[in-house]
Amino acid sequence: MIIIAEFFVVILKVLWAFVTAGAKWVVRPKEKSVAGQVCVITGAGSGLGRLFAKEFARRRAVLVLWDINSQSNEETAEMVRQIYRELDRPVGGVEEVPPFQPQVYTYVCDVGKRESVYSTAEKVRREVGEVDILINNAGVVSGHHLLECPDELIERTMVVNCHAHFWTTKAFLPKMLELNHGHIVTVASSLGLFSTAGVEDYCASKFGAIGFHESLSHELKASEKDGINMTLVCPYLVDTGMFKGCRIRKEIEPFLPPLKPEFCVKQAMRAILTDQPMICTPRIVYMVNFMKSILPFEAIVCMYRFLGADKCMYPFLAQRKEAMNNNEAKNGI
Repeated sequence: MIIIAEFFVVILKVLWAFVTAGAKWVVRPKEKSVAGQVCVITGAGSGLGRLFAKEFARRRAVLVLWDINSQSNEETAEMVRQIYRELDRPVGGVEEVPPFQPQVYTYVCDVGKRESVYSTAEKVRREVGEVDILINNAGVVSGHHLLECPDELIERTMVVNCHAHFWTTKAFLPKMLELNHGHIVTVASSLGLFSTAGVEDYCASKFGAIGFHESLSHELKASEKDGINMTLVCPYLVDTGMFKGCRIRKEIEPFLPPLKPEFCVKQAMRAILTDQPMICTPRIVYMVNFMKSILPFEAIVCMYRFLGADKCMYPFLAQRKEAMNNNEAKNGI
């Protein structure tokens, strides 16, 4: 009888979860403040990482920028400093001293090497303090068909896009658990929910990152650490140049164009600041993921072919191959 009673309680909780989720569509949740909180962003030197840094800077967070490229990372830091200066600019001729003066720190870190991750994390704790928000954003793509892709590039994709999440989380999660406070963000991809041809290593790495994120989310719930939030970001193709040349069917493309990076990050920020567990952009990604779960595989193939999604990466792969051949020719190889 006890299990039956518990079952009905579970049913009620599930229904209540639907109600509260629906209510958030009607009444927009209030965004939390991140002012003064230490935020680590990997891959901050360009693309979405740079945009995340600027958004958190506008909210007076303390930025800790990680990137393998020192120059581009410093360029992001200067953009952040400019935002800080604008925030501190007197309004109406009255100069006010802000309650907190945020700062930005830069570190050269190859997240593909765990020793680099752990040593850089130790520097951050020593020089900045404990981390409140971790944005696992760094990512790479090899741009080769499976049988043409060197094993080293496959390993690099898996390590940077997936394994690095283990290492950064292991570096900063212990203190979050101790304080029962923190937020971990996984910037994945729609290609971690459903795949396409020609990017097997990239899809596998993003599927792995999502699996890691979901398992960790369940572990935190099982540990009753409700003060630590997790947000999974799964955007459709973002126009950052990473997949330059990727094309779906030309008649469909106007209805499903590549996402503007600024729009993608603003949507992600709203999810992070309202402790939303997952954000897919655009919303049709939710539907595609659901249909993939219930439709026969052959039905999915038919839909892919209709949309031109089955070979959408082939132009991108061809461009990468041509660029590589041109570089080899210039270098006299």
